[in-house]
Amino acid sequence: MFTNRPAIKKENSNGSSSSGLEINPNLSAKENEAALRETVQKRLLEDNNGVVPLDNPVKLRQMIEGIFNELLVQKNLLLNREERSQMLESIVSEITGYGPLEPLLNDPEITEIMVNGASDVFIEKNGLIEYTPIKFNDETHLRRIIDRIVAPIGRRVDEASPMVDARLPSGYRVNATIPPLSLGGAVLTIRKFAVKAFTSDDLVSSNSVTPALAMFLKGCVEARVNTVISGGTGTGKTTLLNVISAFIPPNERIISIEDTAELQLNRKHVVRLEKRPPNIEGRGEITIRQLVINALRMRPDRIIVGECRGGEALDMLQAMNTGHDGSMTTVHSNSPRDALRRIEIMVLMAGMDLPLKAIREQVSSSIDLIVHLERMKDGKRKVVQVTEVQGMEGDTLVLQDLFVYNYTSLRDGSVVGNLKPTGLRPKFIAKLRAHGIDLPESVFAKN
Repeated sequence: MFTNRPAIKKENSNGSSSSGLEINPNLSAKENEAALRETVQKRLLEDNNGVVPLDNPVKLRQMIEGIFNELLVQKNLLLNREERSQMLESIVSEITGYGPLEPLLNDPEITEIMVNGASDVFIEKNGLIEYTPIKFNDETHLRRIIDRIVAPIGRRVDEASPMVDARLPSGYRVNATIPPLSLGGAVLTIRKFAVKAFTSDDLVSSNSVTPALAMFLKGCVEARVNTVISGGTGTGKTTLLNVISAFIPPNERIISIEDTAELQLNRKHVVRLEKRPPNIEGRGEITIRQLVINALRMRPDRIIVGECRGGEALDMLQAMNTGHDGSMTTVHSNSPRDALRRIEIMVLMAGMDLPLKAIREQVSSSIDLIVHLERMKDGKRKVVQVTEVQGMEGDTLVLQDLFVYNYTSLRDGSVVGNLKPTGLRPKFIAKLRAHGIDLPESVFAKN
């Protein structure tokens, strides 16, 4: 649930409270809902001198329910128990919360909410996108809910600033885009995150990783192996980064840098930095790259960049190669090889006139391991490839697969396959042993 909602305050042009709409007992309950909501809100404003604070939700709900019951009696509206409960919840959500989105936000199984205009609301549940019957009354209704969501964090969405990407106090990430950029009406996307951070046991139980891979990744983190997590949108990169960051020894200082803060690093000594977008005048922006450079002056043991998207990739590589071993980041890509190609492009975006071979040498000496994830056809997220960056041969980066997912079939809508070791050991195995980590032969054994 979101927090820090603004107080309700509604006035008309002459400063008096809104008169509301008349309730017609001859109409259906659904047709009277808008009138009831307006009338309840009018009574709330009248009883509280024009402003209804939302800092006591229990008391506020009791007030709304009391007024609602009075109106049903006064207007002779006969509702059965189910109709009454549904209408009351709708009115409470509309006045104190986020209207039609409230039940979706309260459903722990829903991980993403996608609103494509007033009439189309989609959700992601169990990794699959579903269409919902939920609708907004009109575009104005949707825009009002968007304003209610972004107002408490000091942001606004209007023609001068038609896009907003923000993190809410609840930790949810919100993106809103309105016309003229969005041609079909306002678009709202809310990505929800688990209240309780995932652990490696959770990933093993969901078959996202195998016990052998979990043991291997734990050893890599403890031995300060520089790691890149790659994958497409919504494949679980941030979730995996959260999980493996829990393996970092508690006596190390971590600096996390993110575009929108999503990491849930369960560590005592963590400094969290978040980029700042430009203000309405286009000034005051602080980029990820500036934060990475600044983090190098903050005595970090490890630097974790939520996602590399531009020139900060160069600074991240330099950090990995200058005493900050064990640093981690994520990259959007379709494969480990593509991840390295993207990093090369991002280094060029830093504006440095470097030859491609020099960039690849920097990549090969900085990055040790790439963990690649995919979202399968059944919606489940899995690690499908774990690849070591071995070095350079001529102008080519040499990669070696350590674990590969073998797809077998699609049975009853579920993907059947398994993640198996290739039987090869990484070149950095000596680094693990130097840190006292001796993995059993079974971790790498090809079966």
